[in-house]
Amino acid sequence: MTQDNTRYNHRAAEPKWRAAWSAAGIFKALAPDKAAGKPKYYVLEMFPYPSGRIHVGHARNYTMGDVVARFKRARGHNVLHPMGWDAFGLPAENAAIDRGAHPFTWTLENIAVMKKQLELLGLDIDWDRELATCTPEYYKHQQKLFLAFWDKGLAYRRKAKVNWDPVDQTVLANEQVIDGRGWRSGAVVETRELEQWMFKVTQYADDLLEALKGLERWPDKVRLMQTNWIGKSRGAKVWWEIASVPPQLTGGHAIDPIEVFTTRPDTLFGASFLAMAPDHPLTKAIAAFRPDVAAFMAECAGLGTSEADIEQADKIGIDLGVRVKHPLDPSWEIPVYAANFVLSTYGTGAIFGSPAGDQRDLDFANKYGLSFKPVVLPPGADPVTHAITDVAFTDDGVTYNSGFLDGLPTREAIAAAIAKLEETGHGEGTVQWRLRDWGVSRQRYWGCPIPAIHCQACGVVPVPDDQLPVTLPEDAVFDGAGNPLAKHPTWKHAPCPHCARPALRETDTLDTFVDSSWYFARFTDPQNKTAPFDKALADYWLPVDQYVGGIEHAVLHLLYSRFFTRAMRDCGFLNLPSGEPFDGLFTQGMVTHETYKSASGKWLGPEEVDRRDSGAVDIATGAPVTVGAIEKMSKSKRNVVDLDDFVREYGADVARWFVLSDSPPERDVEWTASGVEGAWRFVQRVWAAVEAHGKAPKPKDPAGDISADGLALRQIAHRTLAGVTDDIEGFRFNRAVARLYELFNAVRKSDADAWSRGEALRIGVQALSPFMPHLAEECWQALGQDGLLAAAPWPTADRALVAQDTITLPVQINGKKRGEITIAKGAAQDAVEAIALADETVKGFLKGQAVRKIILVPDRILNIVAAPAGGAAE
Repeated sequence: MTQDNTRYNHRAAEPKWRAAWSAAGIFKALAPDKAAGKPKYYVLEMFPYPSGRIHVGHARNYTMGDVVARFKRARGHNVLHPMGWDAFGLPAENAAIDRGAHPFTWTLENIAVMKKQLELLGLDIDWDRELATCTPEYYKHQQKLFLAFWDKGLAYRRKAKVNWDPVDQTVLANEQVIDGRGWRSGAVVETRELEQWMFKVTQYADDLLEALKGLERWPDKVRLMQTNWIGKSRGAKVWWEIASVPPQLTGGHAIDPIEVFTTRPDTLFGASFLAMAPDHPLTKAIAAFRPDVAAFMAECAGLGTSEADIEQADKIGIDLGVRVKHPLDPSWEIPVYAANFVLSTYGTGAIFGSPAGDQRDLDFANKYGLSFKPVVLPPGADPVTHAITDVAFTDDGVTYNSGFLDGLPTREAIAAAIAKLEETGHGEGTVQWRLRDWGVSRQRYWGCPIPAIHCQACGVVPVPDDQLPVTLPEDAVFDGAGNPLAKHPTWKHAPCPHCARPALRETDTLDTFVDSSWYFARFTDPQNKTAPFDKALADYWLPVDQYVGGIEHAVLHLLYSRFFTRAMRDCGFLNLPSGEPFDGLFTQGMVTHETYKSASGKWLGPEEVDRRDSGAVDIATGAPVTVGAIEKMSKSKRNVVDLDDFVREYGADVARWFVLSDSPPERDVEWTASGVEGAWRFVQRVWAAVEAHGKAPKPKDPAGDISADGLALRQIAHRTLAGVTDDIEGFRFNRAVARLYELFNAVRKSDADAWSRGEALRIGVQALSPFMPHLAEECWQALGQDGLLAAAPWPTADRALVAQDTITLPVQINGKKRGEITIAKGAAQDAVEAIALADETVKGFLKGQAVRKIILVPDRILNIVAAPAGGAAE
């Protein structure tokens, strides 16, 4: 709709105040020696990938961080609030293939567009610290870090099983494999074994796990996700001696026992089979002379390595013709299978199946007709009749059908089984980790070059520091066939730094998660040309006090960043005793919107749809439109609201206000036209109240002349200020928004004296400023205040006005709310009872009933237990 610009004119006000803030340099972080005792505060949002344009859905993340940054600055902190670009990655390389544009050009063009859009939001950002991970000025120092990790043994090369995208011709992380296909190409992912560069994340497994307990300002859900990902499991290694194998396998030599790790050695007497990973050495050896096993391996290789994909796939296996002896009963032989659900990357790549206690094992045993027996008796079950058919019993119980373990509770049986295995030499107690080292090699152009050279005489050697950065060639060819660096005719050729013989550069580039695993440290000293950052500056600013981003990064990005800070500390780049990069973490909900489809099945954007009484129609054709699910704003479904268009129509402050208003910030918020118009009307009400007061005669100091209405309004204003202060500290932005609605409504309705009205407006405008900074600045000026509001200190609530002498107490009768009474705060129970029983509403509900008991929760609630006269209580 067209707005009435004779009222608050956001088109004039917003650019004016952004220019004023920039000219004053308000948002620049101070050097530690210039901070004059101000406590530091580092607030950061997960930096964006420059994909092209920002929509209003993105605004929520940055607005949340901005509210905190503005608030902390006003509270006297030296605030660091930077912005950068996570600029490497496959989308740019794919754009080069599709559009014929160079990735660097495409990326920089997108950065320019998105920066202008972010600036529209009026964010409190120190743009002098801007960085982009695709520039040599950034990745030169990433290469320095890589070389330091290599020297420390934290970076190394080995063969590893990987997900291979045959279209994008690159390795994919497990999380980039969706339903067995590459996340961008959609190609069926293959499993390959390649020589890979690895980071030794597992060296810090115990520390990464234990330190989660101290991250009290992280969401419990994220800490649990990381705990499960690290996956510390206590159990036993069990050695199963070979009883028989196919004659082609031995060549007259004995075969070593098969090692299995298990967390439940108490269920060994329920074993029905052993299962090997499809790429286990024993499986491979048998496949060499059994075509059916080779075909099975090939089939499994097409599943990828994602645990989720493997878990969802049908459980299949093949009998390898191997039999093993039971470790606790050598007379008992068990068959060995290769199975698609066993991972070579977890444990030893072999498991034993105890079907009665594991659903996956049970499904497998039933499918292949393998016999089994239950060995854990559920509480209260009869050992004579208890049976397992289609549903496994996976909880603790009492062990039975298990020889010397019979009668022992699960935990005791586990300890006893380990002791027996160790006594007989068939196993030992141990700890296993789900966490694996991080494979960082990617076979693509648009990434940080790995600073290594392969020499036939000297092996793999590091690029000398004085030859950094190893930059990407500008004349690479992007045809979609393989890695452009590996195909480049000259770039990959370089002399060996040790012997000067002709050698080859490493043509793999680093996983883009590496770029985002240390950028927060570079922000502390982004112009440093000789080092990744100055150690003293990093020690001053880190850890980040408040990090804001999506729950989708709960594991990889956050875990890798935690590894990086520990590695940088141990390599001497910073101190950071805790090793933790982010002291506080907040994971925000998404902004959602309806989806629309035309009659032809084409996705339509909100601007292409008109809502009428008859339903939604396509503006271009007038044809009916199908209104679909409310989903996260995404370009693929076109349910996005363009930020530029919205700001032009309504202003940035309306967008900021709306995304924080309706829902707790950790939950999704639905973008609606009615909600937007409600935010717009609120802007106009605030401006009307301020403008009307600003044009009125300036009131004198009250000097005791405050009216009763004035006192009431002052109390509301100071209570609002105290509440908003607490709400921002506690990330309850929607509550702060509600309080400010109430305050400005109270100002509008109040008959308070001019002085009290002016104070309430000043407090309201200051409390509003982190949320609607442009409007607040315009109001500040209209109220005749000096200087920029963005530079003003946060006001202090008068505790005498905040304190409430009376409270409204709900009254329940037999558990149902029946009324409310006003009482003195802290009133004694007898006084509260007297007031309640004298209340006409309460008396009406108690008519014909006798009061049996009265229960008071002081200052919270009063509950009256009553029953019909002469009867019992309900």
